[in-house]
Amino acid sequence: MRKSLSNKLFASFLTVILLSLSMVGFISYFQASAELDKSSEKSIAQVIRSASYQTDLYLQNYEKASDSILSYNQVKEFLDMDPEDSFSYYQYTNDIQKYLFRSLFILYPQINLMYVIGEHGKAISDDNSYQAYSLQFHPQERYRFLNEHTPESGRITILNTNVMNEGDKNIITMVRRIRGVSSYRPKGIVAIEFKAEDLARIWEPLDLGQGGSYFIMDEFSKLLYRAEGNKNHPGLSAEQIQNVFQHPNDSVVEKVGGKEYLFVSRKSEYSKWQLVVSIPVSELRKPISTIRTTTLVVGALTLVGTLLLAIWFGRSITKPILILKEGMRETEKGKWRRLEMNGRQDELGGLMRSYNLMVTRLSEMIERVYEAELTTQKEALERHQAEFQALQLQINPHYLYNTLETIKCYAVVQDSDEITEIVEAMAFMLRYSIQTNLEEITIANELNHVLSYMTILKHRIGREFEIDVVIPPTLLLAKMVRLTLQPLIENIFQHAFPEGIEDRHYIRIDARIEGDRFLVLVEDNGVGMSRERLVKLREKLNLNQLADTEGDSFYHRGGIGLMNVHRRIQMVFGELYGLSVESVENEGTRLILSMPAE
Repeated sequence: MRKSLSNKLFASFLTVILLSLSMVGFISYFQASAELDKSSEKSIAQVIRSASYQTDLYLQNYEKASDSILSYNQVKEFLDMDPEDSFSYYQYTNDIQKYLFRSLFILYPQINLMYVIGEHGKAISDDNSYQAYSLQFHPQERYRFLNEHTPESGRITILNTNVMNEGDKNIITMVRRIRGVSSYRPKGIVAIEFKAEDLARIWEPLDLGQGGSYFIMDEFSKLLYRAEGNKNHPGLSAEQIQNVFQHPNDSVVEKVGGKEYLFVSRKSEYSKWQLVVSIPVSELRKPISTIRTTTLVVGALTLVGTLLLAIWFGRSITKPILILKEGMRETEKGKWRRLEMNGRQDELGGLMRSYNLMVTRLSEMIERVYEAELTTQKEALERHQAEFQALQLQINPHYLYNTLETIKCYAVVQDSDEITEIVEAMAFMLRYSIQTNLEEITIANELNHVLSYMTILKHRIGREFEIDVVIPPTLLLAKMVRLTLQPLIENIFQHAFPEGIEDRHYIRIDARIEGDRFLVLVEDNGVGMSRERLVKLREKLNLNQLADTEGDSFYHRGGIGLMNVHRRIQMVFGELYGLSVESVENEGTRLILSMPAE
């Protein structure tokens, strides 16, 4: 038996150790790999964002130069000129080259060439070396080509092209349409050419490692620029370039020349360029190799040491367990006796002492549990009673003040019987309200309370308003909770008719038995509630709490208020019952009191 238990302990330790080491190594390796990949991509993306921002600033300088050309009046007049008027063409050419282009070359020395082409086929151009190119390209063909790639909205388009059609110079052209003086319709093209190598100065500080590189693509997935510093970086195929282009603001892994590369790209909202950085995956994951080697070595050493410890532990624990097992076997036979300690001071000795102590204190603990449970129930009942009596005494002082003010006004203005009627109704309501007994009353009692309230309300609003009571006579003596019906009527008058009471308005009180429930329904055809307000009210009711005095006036005004009416019913009959609300905006509201039928 001892040998069997020892073998089981050894097998368990071996399984736990191997599983733990393998899971820790597996999770650590892949988690570290994923985190390093994310960190690398995040760092590269941050570098691209910074470089993209600097590139956009660089391109915006050329946009400012194009703005100067667009706002120059002679350029607009040139677009509206008669193409057969050679003298005017000479004057505009001389003026624009001398006063506009030369100034822009001074302000922006990076510009290689500028030209304006009208839809009439005439062009004015100048380069930074003071050699005009107006006669070295075909304006009409150039105009048609640029017009097809440039939007009419005047937005700038950046193309990898130049007037000389020399691809080896890697020229980039910024193009936008321009209108003349007499029409808002675009009537020409303005273009500024500059060398893509100027962008390299922005990207030179980047350290992309031994195998890293970067390149730029335009909005048509055409390669605009590629760094030439890394000669070992292989070229991309057309399909690979297209795949990278289709994942802007994302990362893609492509196999190039038998080696995996991570491509991280960001698309500029200004230039519509896609800036891409590529780094070999092997360089990114080089730290993972160190983690893997360290994990294997540490895991092997830990396994050997832990197995030796498991053997010693298994042999040392089986003997004391057999003693404890024998004692438990005697307990199973009904011999509830204390175990002999034999002077043990280790954990097993503590376990035996705890077992002996458990036997002597078990009965005491059970007795204390029962006493604590009875005390808790008594305190809960007392709190329940106090909460109910507090609800009984929640009478709206504003209503009493308004009523007394009404009585005062009648007393001053005239000597009439209305005062007597109001005072009698008020006295009945006060006597009915201040009773704090818990027994249920009948629906007839609640209707009498509502009648007294309507008597006072008649003098306050200055008109009669009759409530339709359609309760079957057999239900007038049905039981319900005190002070639950009048607050609903008062709430309707406060909220259902905000524009005043009209002849079409009504309030209807009904009652019925549905299954094991007794329902009292109060309906009106007032303004109702919006869906948001209804949802909020139902959420408040579901909380089964009293209304806060500083809460929403819709739930608390009207004396005891809707929330406390709901809670009073639950205190008497249980939380399965209470108040529910149905309402449709601009159609009316139905308040339903749910109580047990018996």
